Amino acid sequence: MAFSVGGSNGGGNGKFGRRFRGTGTLSEINIVPLVDVVLVLLIIFMLTAHVMEFGLEIDVPKTTHVKDTAEDLPVISITKDARIYLNGNPVNIHQIGTEIRRKFPNATKVYVQADANAIWDTPVQVISELGEAKLEPQIVTKPMEGNPRRR
Repeated sequence: MAFSVGGSNGGGNGKFGRRFRGTGTLSEINIVPLVDVVLVLLIIFMLTAHVMEFGLEIDVPKTTHVKDTAEDLPVISITKDARIYLNGNPVNIHQIGTEIRRKFPNATKVYVQADANAIWDTPVQVISELGEAKLEPQIVTKPMEGNPRRR
């Protein structure tokens, strides 16, 4: 579609010359639909953000010394209500050794992370089962805030 801006059709005496005389083309961006779409996306994100959390919520005990490791080992998680998971999948306590050997045939060590509020009986039984399966447990902790040690 072509526009005549200025008097290019014989001095502006024509039908279109009078209508568009002195006006330029409208080249502004309409921001209102853009803002509407952004606000709707923001609301959708805010409503679904809590659903996107994944994994187990384990509050491991805090210690003064934490060893940093970068090994890729199987992880046994114990929740505060004594449920046991192997890398996020539920597992029977009596089949921990066989499941680890099946999924991780070369594993000799296993990370054990137990919730700080878990009953001690379950983590001790898990460590015992790992010992019977000839697997070395590595206890997962997180560092304490500040330096609580007194000298």
